[in-house]
Amino acid sequence: MDTSVAHNARVWNYWLGGKDNYAADRGAGDHVLSLFPSIVDVARADRAFLQRAVRHLAGEVGLRQFLDIGTGLPTAENTHEVAQAVAPESRVVYADNDPLVLVHARALLTSRPPGATDYIEADIREPETILEAAAATLDPDRPVGLMLLGVLNFVPDTEEARAVVARLVAELAPGSYVALTHPTLEMGGEANAEAMAFWNENATPPITPRTVADITAFADGLEIVEPGVVSCAEWRPEPDDAGAPRRVPQVGIVARKP
Repeated sequence: MDTSVAHNARVWNYWLGGKDNYAADRGAGDHVLSLFPSIVDVARADRAFLQRAVRHLAGEVGLRQFLDIGTGLPTAENTHEVAQAVAPESRVVYADNDPLVLVHARALLTSRPPGATDYIEADIREPETILEAAAATLDPDRPVGLMLLGVLNFVPDTEEARAVVARLVAELAPGSYVALTHPTLEMGGEANAEAMAFWNENATPPITPRTVADITAFADGLEIVEPGVVSCAEWRPEPDDAGAPRRVPQVGIVARKP
């Protein structure tokens, strides 16, 4: 683990007010913030989207299994905490390729019976590895909530990213859901271009923004639920979100596998 080079998971942790970061992460985070002050709003909106989506899937939909790929560093209200607050029997598997996330994996594995959690060290570009390992905790014959928040933007090739999503979705039981977020230079994010260019020259892994149309294509073959393809801040906001930004340049989608 090279702490002299800023890494996305640690910078994201810094923007969310966490302490699991180093000087290089804080320096890069501050510079990006100077170029694109709304980036902290994006980080917080993305996290709030995760919580709302999981509550919806565990509550209204009734899912009891979740596969969260690109977990990032644990903060408050992780996927298993949100799901198990609704349904204590929920089973959650996390997957990430960042060594620091592995160090903190025990913080993710805190559920008690009747629920369960597990952690897989794997890259999203290794869907077979993830699916095989997840089957030790999740029942592949039952619906799963697949969480892909802020992770597909680290797969530079769009066709490869689509193939990864298609491979994961193909193994999900009918009635499963996919929740994803992805940065865009649309939705008011045009000013983020300079910040992303700085990031790609000075930090890791590189980020690939995509158009709303390209992001929507990740849900091809799925039934996108209301309110459709929107900024993640606009996806079913709750009363507690009243002081949050009304729109951030981060697309949010929740879709069902027929």
